[in-house]
Amino acid sequence: MLSREQNELITRVMPGTPMGNAMRRYWIPALLAREIAEPDGAPVRVRLLGEDLLAFRDSTGRIGLVEEYCPHRRASLFFGRNEECGLRCVYHGWKFDIAGTCVDMMNEPEENDFKHKVRLTAYPTCERGGIVWAYLGPAERMPPLPKFAWTEAPETHLHVTKVIQECNWLQGLEGGIDTSHAPIMHRLLSETSTRGGFKPSNPFVRGKAPKLVVDITDYGYQYAGIRPLGDAEMHIRTYHFVLPFHQIRPSRAESGVPLIAGHSWVPIDDETTMVYNWAYSPNDALTDADRLERGLGNGPVHVDPDTFRSHANRANNYLLDRNVQRNESYTGIDGINVQDRAIQESMGRIVDRSKEHLGPADKAIIQARKLLRQAVKAVEEGRAPDGTGTSYYSLYAHEAVLPGGADWRRQVTPEMRAEMILQTV
Repeated sequence: MLSREQNELITRVMPGTPMGNAMRRYWIPALLAREIAEPDGAPVRVRLLGEDLLAFRDSTGRIGLVEEYCPHRRASLFFGRNEECGLRCVYHGWKFDIAGTCVDMMNEPEENDFKHKVRLTAYPTCERGGIVWAYLGPAERMPPLPKFAWTEAPETHLHVTKVIQECNWLQGLEGGIDTSHAPIMHRLLSETSTRGGFKPSNPFVRGKAPKLVVDITDYGYQYAGIRPLGDAEMHIRTYHFVLPFHQIRPSRAESGVPLIAGHSWVPIDDETTMVYNWAYSPNDALTDADRLERGLGNGPVHVDPDTFRSHANRANNYLLDRNVQRNESYTGIDGINVQDRAIQESMGRIVDRSKEHLGPADKAIIQARKLLRQAVKAVEEGRAPDGTGTSYYSLYAHEAVLPGGADWRRQVTPEMRAEMILQTV
């Protein structure tokens, strides 16, 4: 459990909060690149860490991320004209480039020129892995670019989507780094079911409750769920938590192709989250069926492509079907990630962690909370928080069935060097 004060510390991310200040020291997914694909196209509203922003691509293809409201009379620049390398307010014609510099004032005579005194807040951006990333922190503290292994994959092998989750970001993250729930909540009851989830024969389901091994690193941690399969074998599934809100895990495409996948739970504000879902194949191109994400519930069939809100949501009980729950799946809700959102949102907008009762199976969650508090403390003391280096660049996640007693680190996680592990808990 956490005290109420500790819970407030790591959940609240609005401007000026300790956790919000810490998050601003990382590159943050701001929007999908395809949302602003065309130069001089329509600007897109973006809300990050409680701050209202606009993203646009200028005439030369450069990306701007600026505050939404014109500094003249505070009209929304969402209604502005994206033209000739700048965003022009339609109220009085003040125009701003991607750096937030005012470059023209249509309503002022030339002799009254004071545009050099006016600026919009603007944030640096980069485009990697189909996502526009933003850095909202102090310029002199900017970390290296976010070169996750998945962001470097070719478009043919990579798929990225996003969906709104109606609760605090930490509830999503903690669900994503909780391996013990997955073969329970996401299990199927029949081998013949075509729904998303783990069938009874899957070793993830057949194995006993996992022993968790958490290796603390300078980016967060790697952890493994080790499940006995009888007396002779064990099932290993590894994950990574990369500060402040990234998960990396093994997965499998609809076509059966092995994938590396994960999520980023990006705070829109204290009570709303944008979940970025990504998956890539190190070897094979993804199929059109893979990109529908039917088993996960994140694809175009499940999520409105304009609002990014799930069709299955709190208002309709996530389309829960009690007959399906009796006969086909543990929850009766279609889509692995829809199930996640349903349960995490059921806790309330911000769960009261002072009322929890945690056990050994929650080791990874306990450690994540500790690392987040340490990141806040580092920023408050003027230091760089963990996870702002480059050690996460080459990370992969793995799953395997091995003989009991095998050296799983050597066989399953070859990219994890001994010097990366600061502590094992």
